[in-house]
Amino acid sequence: MSDVTPAEYVRAHDEELITLALDLLAIDTSNPPGDTREIVAEIERFLDPLSVDHERFAVDPAKPNLLVRVPGSSERTLSYNGHLDTVPFDADAWTHDPLGERVDDRVYGRGATDMKGAVASMLFAIRAFEATGSEPPVDLLVALVSDEEVGGDAGLPALLESGRLGADACVIGEPTCEAGRHSVTIADRGSIWLTLEARGEGAHGSRPVLGVNAIDRLYEAVERLRERVGSRRLDVDPGVEAIVEESVEYYAPSMGEDVARDLFRYPSINLGVLEGGDAVNSVPQSARAEIDVRLTAGIPTPDVLSEIRSCIADCEGITIADVSWSVGTAEDPDSPLVEAVASTAADVTGERVFRRSATGGGDAKALRNAEVPTVEFALGTDTVHAPDEYAPIDALVDNAVIYTRIPDAWASSTAGR
Repeated sequence: MSDVTPAEYVRAHDEELITLALDLLAIDTSNPPGDTREIVAEIERFLDPLSVDHERFAVDPAKPNLLVRVPGSSERTLSYNGHLDTVPFDADAWTHDPLGERVDDRVYGRGATDMKGAVASMLFAIRAFEATGSEPPVDLLVALVSDEEVGGDAGLPALLESGRLGADACVIGEPTCEAGRHSVTIADRGSIWLTLEARGEGAHGSRPVLGVNAIDRLYEAVERLRERVGSRRLDVDPGVEAIVEESVEYYAPSMGEDVARDLFRYPSINLGVLEGGDAVNSVPQSARAEIDVRLTAGIPTPDVLSEIRSCIADCEGITIADVSWSVGTAEDPDSPLVEAVASTAADVTGERVFRRSATGGGDAKALRNAEVPTVEFALGTDTVHAPDEYAPIDALVDNAVIYTRIPDAWASSTAGR
């Protein structure tokens, strides 16, 4: 075993980490179409010199996932999770190369923050363990998945269905820091996605009183939904109260304290799609809306959905054509996993790390529902999905350092449990 720790190795070989990040950014994995074959092959080339097991698993040949296993000194398993696909980009809107460019102390490119940069840091942490002859205190399972950006089933859902993600805890490398504030995301919000359809009676636009405007009916239904459901204060579970308060404190600088508090104390209702009408001079006979409702973790989503159905039933000419929903999930702010990630990140950065809820929900929810305690953490920027997305080089290095140290912190916090 080397006298150099994995964390020290990372800092001493930071240029190799940056090269790896640029290699991953150079491969376009925009989703759609979300083809991850080339980037998986690139990662396999990086791993081949190392004595670690890795395997592809794919239900869609164009969207393979990669599993990397690093044996540790105990039977417990900590998983790191990252997605390889990115949202699309318009190269003309960028002033830097969207397929990777280093400028001073930044790495630019689609996925630099979300989340090829964190993937590079995870992979380099694996190299650091081997290069220093350090055996992790727990088994490590690095799951690099496809299809996350579109919520597809070829990535994490396929791995869960196959039973290949057996782990005692998971850290997802989603960016969780913005505007100089660091955080670990330990909760997400529940969701209700509704499709409403409205029926009216057609007429000429010059004689609207002879018809019934379906768009008007639909918009009135949405407004009634906002008044009856959106204005009802949520009965937040006592176990989630601490997360809500810390989330409000985290988001307040960017959206204001009152807005941040309302975001978690009330349902949020967004009219995302509104369609209807054929011509400006016709009264529309039909209209359609898609609505996104979000609820703080712990709120019983079926109860709110029942209230929504009751509200819509009172709206003439309106029907619910489709609905999907989920229940928000949360980890205990003082759980071993949360404590290990937050305390390690705070020690490395020298700054406070909030323990907060996300405003949405993603793969963490799926893992928690599969009974795998899960948090999200990566240093990054608030340029996610934006032109000139970038990650500071220091953030990529610190992420790799943190990923080398979390296993020890988690093993210590779970000892004897």
